[in-house]
Amino acid sequence: MRSVFLPRLAFSSETRFALGASVTWALAYNLPFWRQTVSAMWHGSAESTAFVVSLFAIVVFLQAVLMLLMPSQLFLRIAGSVLFPVAAITSYFCGAYGVFMTQDMARNALETDAAEVGALITTRLIVMVLLLGVLPALLVWLVRLPAISWTQRLKERAAFFAAAAVVCVVALLAFSAEYAVFFREHKPIRYTLSPAALVTSLIGLMDGGRGRASDQPLLAYGGNAIRTWFPRPRPLVLFLVVGETARAENFQLGGYARATNPELGSVENLVYFNASSCATSTALSLPCMFSPFGRNGFDVDESPRYTNLLDTLVQAGFEVEWRDNNSGCKGVCARVERIDYSSRQDPQLCGDDGCYDEIMLADLEERLGTVRRDTVIVFHQIGSHGPAYSHRYPESFDKFRPACHSNQLQACSEQEVINAYDNTIAYTDYVLARQIDLLRQASSRVDGMLIYVSDHGESLGENGLYLHGIPYSFAPKVQKTVPLLVWMSDAYEKRVGVENHCVRAGARQPVSHDNLYHTVLGATGVSNGAYRAQLDILAPCRDPALRSGGTLAALRD
Repeated sequence: MRSVFLPRLAFSSETRFALGASVTWALAYNLPFWRQTVSAMWHGSAESTAFVVSLFAIVVFLQAVLMLLMPSQLFLRIAGSVLFPVAAITSYFCGAYGVFMTQDMARNALETDAAEVGALITTRLIVMVLLLGVLPALLVWLVRLPAISWTQRLKERAAFFAAAAVVCVVALLAFSAEYAVFFREHKPIRYTLSPAALVTSLIGLMDGGRGRASDQPLLAYGGNAIRTWFPRPRPLVLFLVVGETARAENFQLGGYARATNPELGSVENLVYFNASSCATSTALSLPCMFSPFGRNGFDVDESPRYTNLLDTLVQAGFEVEWRDNNSGCKGVCARVERIDYSSRQDPQLCGDDGCYDEIMLADLEERLGTVRRDTVIVFHQIGSHGPAYSHRYPESFDKFRPACHSNQLQACSEQEVINAYDNTIAYTDYVLARQIDLLRQASSRVDGMLIYVSDHGESLGENGLYLHGIPYSFAPKVQKTVPLLVWMSDAYEKRVGVENHCVRAGARQPVSHDNLYHTVLGATGVSNGAYRAQLDILAPCRDPALRSGGTLAALRD
């Protein structure tokens, strides 16, 4: 009966099974890969056409070789049934959003939460996974693979491996100049190859983190932290706001033509900086910006071994609190108090897609009333997290219209996508202005300060790219340039003798996430062996006794 309704497909060998799967992936699942390859390498000549054909042969043979590393028919079927859905998902995201399946993107995928996953699920994705993922995965188990001995299997695969090696070597030698250009000048393209790119990135990610920091003791980088100021009558309160996916390109304060910062534009003592991000994804940028190592010295696998900015503040006697309305702190807040707001139940500020950033301010006035010692409160925003930008702000902030209200950005015009994104920036503007206002209202009890910086930028359809996560070396500027804001109350400025006009003059200089660690330490009067005054953007504008993170002895003198 089964043979009548579900006839088995027939392949004469395991190698043909692997080759058939690889050809299917190359032809049906790699439109983004071939589109970018042709755009970069095909010039209409016979030679460039032959190069593309040779690349097709290499892709097919290499993916088939990887399949044939499976030791038995059972594992071969399991690999096929897993890789078809992987290929379908990779193909969708590379085609729909122009993403690249790098190790950083793989890390993002592993560290994402249910809310972020839900925002990415579309009807098109579901249909594609069912038709090109689940259905072929089931058909894999209907393929007839004749039983063969181990010796026959080894001979057959050895012959195929040898043939594949010959094909690849001949192709590489015949078009060595073209392959040199392809691999050197167009590296990101290889991260769109389905399913190989995601699989190799996941393997590399797991191998890179094996036996690393999680099994080793915490090291206090920079040694002991000391306070460089005398105790003051009022406690210092720093609001450190970490934005999500806010790009400098769309901040009115940075020169954007639209009124995306109507409230912050009228705030006194506020200084705006254009800053370079540490990376193009939250999973890397967030721990990097709180690290003392800077972008060039940062290693995401090694970073958990060392104390970060928050640990140093706690060591210096600060009360530190992390408020999260995003997908977690990526290990940064592991040793401080953490309050999760993303799953709160509030009929006005929360819905099925999470909560608006205002939720983190609901009890803030009361919290400020309880402050008795120097305090740092970190706010991790959901900010402008895409692709469902319209879910990041209340309806009352639907200012720029028509806005894209879909998570399928390709279904909207480019202007609709920009409108929705600009609405998120305008809402962030409102939330930051409220936080500053709360600090100002509490000025009789605390000396207040606010620093805001986004983790990375965003692509909104420029050159066919959406979202973020492109490898840093090749990422467009909009994914790497972020806003950084500094606001100081009058009382704070008097406390440290800082000159606001001096800070404004310094805003013309290039800054980056590398400056955050040192600027926060300097702003809070904390110093350790890792502190570098030259990276503290406020150091040149403070009282001379504090410009180098001076000690209590220096102050007494």
